[in-house]
Amino acid sequence: MSSDYDPPQDPPAILYRDENLLLVDKPPGLLSVPGKGEHLADCLLSRLERDYPGTLLVHRLDRDTSGVMVFAMNRRAQRHLGLQFERRHTTKRYVARVVGRVEKESGLLDLPLIADWPNRPKQMVDFERGKPARTHWRVLEREAAATRVELQPETGRSHQLRVHMAALGHPILGDPLYAEGDAREVARLMLHAQSLTLRNPEGGEYMTFRAEVPF
Repeated sequence: MSSDYDPPQDPPAILYRDENLLLVDKPPGLLSVPGKGEHLADCLLSRLERDYPGTLLVHRLDRDTSGVMVFAMNRRAQRHLGLQFERRHTTKRYVARVVGRVEKESGLLDLPLIADWPNRPKQMVDFERGKPARTHWRVLEREAAATRVELQPETGRSHQLRVHMAALGHPILGDPLYAEGDAREVARLMLHAQSLTLRNPEGGEYMTFRAEVPF
């Protein structure tokens, strides 16, 4: 990630807010947290801290991924939400457009991942040293040369959905790291966090938040 970072300037869409939670539809092209260097200081967290003082990070989305993100409004809520993610008590659903026509209707990708150190920030499948990574997928719609799929990760490894779809032979369109040729030249990474289900730290009620798929 270099000095070509030019994030969108529109204010993020607020999906929900109470004394514990702040749900946002993150735009593509905006970092979740600051990168290294002044030119990467602008991010979703810093914008929310400015507009909603006390906003605390719970999880991240890749810079080029859009969709639902949750932030905490106090330390107790941050701990509660952090444990939900750690213990896999949340449900995350993504929509992606991938290269080619996926023939099967659905499946489970159980492919452990590890950092590809010589090629950072890339990740790679490694059955000996990788950490467990599982993704459920199903076809939503087939196009002439692409397929729209729903992805439901059980784990939350870095670049998990991107590496898993590439390993399946259908990289996500617009992926600068794992797609090749014309598939890289799409205007944006075609990956969107469509919905997130979690428990409200106050009372434990299950809540689902959605952000419309923009592609």
